Amino acid sequence: MSFLTLDLNLLRVFDAVMTEQNLTRAAGHLAMTQPAVSNAIKRLRESLGDELLIRTAYGVKPTPRAEALWPAVRQALAALEAAVMPETFDVSKAQATFRMAMADATAALWLPSLMRSIEREAPGVNIRMVPLTTREPRPMLLRGDIDLAVGFFPGVAAQLSYETGSPIRHERLYSGVYVCVMRKDHPLAKEKLDLDTYCKANHLLVSFSGRAHGLVDEALAQIGRERRILLTVNQFFTAGRVVANSDLITVLPKHLMVSTGMTDALVWRELPFQLPAVHLDMLWHERDGRSPAHRWLRKNLESMAESAAPKTGARKVV
Repeated sequence: MSFLTLDLNLLRVFDAVMTEQNLTRAAGHLAMTQPAVSNAIKRLRESLGDELLIRTAYGVKPTPRAEALWPAVRQALAALEAAVMPETFDVSKAQATFRMAMADATAALWLPSLMRSIEREAPGVNIRMVPLTTREPRPMLLRGDIDLAVGFFPGVAAQLSYETGSPIRHERLYSGVYVCVMRKDHPLAKEKLDLDTYCKANHLLVSFSGRAHGLVDEALAQIGRERRILLTVNQFFTAGRVVANSDLITVLPKHLMVSTGMTDALVWRELPFQLPAVHLDMLWHERDGRSPAHRWLRKNLESMAESAAPKTGARKVV
C-alpha cells in the first residue's frame, strides 16, 4: 500500500468509528448511511492489511493495530480541523444543553456554583441532571445518554490510566478521605472508636445498587472482620437524615458531610482501619471533548475543584 494512493477520507470514517465504537452511531455523526461506513472500513482494511475493527454484541472492538494507529489519526485530523476552521467560540452566545450524571451529594455541592457561572457567563447553556446509579458510567457515555459523569469511579479510573484506544477521557478533580459519621449524641461519639466497637454497631451503607456490600466490607474482610448492615440507601441526603435520627453509623467521604444538610446534628470519627482515598473523577467521551462548549463546562468544574481541593485533598490531573 502506498500512502499516495490512500483515500484520506477513510481516516475520517475510521476516527468516527473508533470514537463511537459503533458503526450506526458513527454513521449518524458523519451524516452517512451505515452501509457506507461499513464499506469505507472495508476499504481501509484492504489498504492497511489489518482487520482493524471486530464486530461484537455491543458494537465494534479495535484490533491492536487500530489502537496504535488511532492516536496519530486523531491528532492529525484535529490539527487539520484547527487550521481549516479556527475556533471563534463566544460562550455568552453559546446554545447548548448538557446531560450530567452525579450522585445527589456531589450535585448538591457543585451545582449552585455551576449555576452562578452559567447565569453570569453562558445564559444559553442548560444542564439536565441524570441519576448516577452505577460506579461504571462508561456505557452511558458510549451510548450518548450523558455528556459528563462526575463521581467516585475507582475501577474505571484505574483502568483508563493504562488502557489505550478507549474513547473515554477522564480527569481527577480532587481526593478526600472517608470518615465514620454518627449523630452528635450517639454513645460512640463520646469515645475513641476502636475496631471491636465499630464492628458491633448497626450500619447504614450508601449503595447505588442496593447491594449490602461495599468498600468498607472488603477492607474488613481482609483483616478477618465483618459488620452488620441494617440499612442500605441510594442517596447521601437520606443517609444523613437517618443517621442523625437513629443509632446507625455510616461511612462517608468527609467532604460530602455538608451535602446531607445535617452537619449540625452529626459528628465524624476517624475509622479504626485503613481505607484508600476517595477520588472525585470527571469522565467524558472523546466525541464531546472537541466541543468548545463542553471544554468550557469542564474548565468550570476544574476551577470549582481548585477551590474545593484545600479542604478535601490535593487535586491531581490524570
